[in-house]
Amino acid sequence: MNNHQLILAFVKDLNFAVRIESTAKKIGYQVKVIESAEQIAPPDKKEPEVQLAEPLEGRNAVLLDKITQWHPTLIIFDLGNDFIPWEDWIRLISSVPATRRIPILCFGPHVNVEVMQAAKAAGANEVVARSRFVTQLPDLLLKNARNPDWAEMEDVCQDHLSYYAKRGLEEFNRGEYFKAHDSLEKAWIEDDSPGRDLYRAILQVAVAYYQVQKGNYNGAAKMFLRLRQWIDPIPDLCRGVNVVQIRKEARIVHEALLSLGSERIEELDQSLLKPVEYEDLN
Repeated sequence: MNNHQLILAFVKDLNFAVRIESTAKKIGYQVKVIESAEQIAPPDKKEPEVQLAEPLEGRNAVLLDKITQWHPTLIIFDLGNDFIPWEDWIRLISSVPATRRIPILCFGPHVNVEVMQAAKAAGANEVVARSRFVTQLPDLLLKNARNPDWAEMEDVCQDHLSYYAKRGLEEFNRGEYFKAHDSLEKAWIEDDSPGRDLYRAILQVAVAYYQVQKGNYNGAAKMFLRLRQWIDPIPDLCRGVNVVQIRKEARIVHEALLSLGSERIEELDQSLLKPVEYEDLN
């Protein structure tokens, strides 16, 4: 599945789910339908109150982890779906740095103004009446979905690394992650093309590894979640950088971190913090 063309729909009504899936397919999207909160995580534990910062616990943590893995281009909430805590989840998704760039589209009964206002206040990008959702669905999907320009990204990935980017990679590969962050941030600021996201992604890995070195479990966990939104859309090879390798090795470190937990982070094998593979195209 191409996650970058995925629409995530929290919809219980079968007719709406089928309509969304068929319409989305015609314009090039796939749809993942979630009917109830139980599909996110079994209700064997009491769901915690929503927290507006990572790391989370319980079902909210599972939700956030799944969304960052699926990396949907749009999230849809049916405000009439009582099997989803939509107000809490909209607030969570729209406030946490790892997911807040994902657009949220909601539809509900036009007679229930209070419900629709609550969704907007929680952080939804657009809230429409069911009737409009049905009649204008293709336009609403195209208007709200967030899609990178893949052709442009492929084109800018043929460019050379900037001076600060190369310096940042050299520092990264020496394990100087704090310095690498500063250099890559300068590279990101200087670049006004979509290729700047490459520097943003590696910068996030550098910060995550720096937090691992410091023994800061929460800080590292936050950065690994945030990283996915930046690194997933980047082509596998960009400006001579092996992006596949970075994704794979960052995921290995993240999984090792989660398996150890905050109490045992000092046991994490530092040799898992690998250098970035890249070729200087200059």
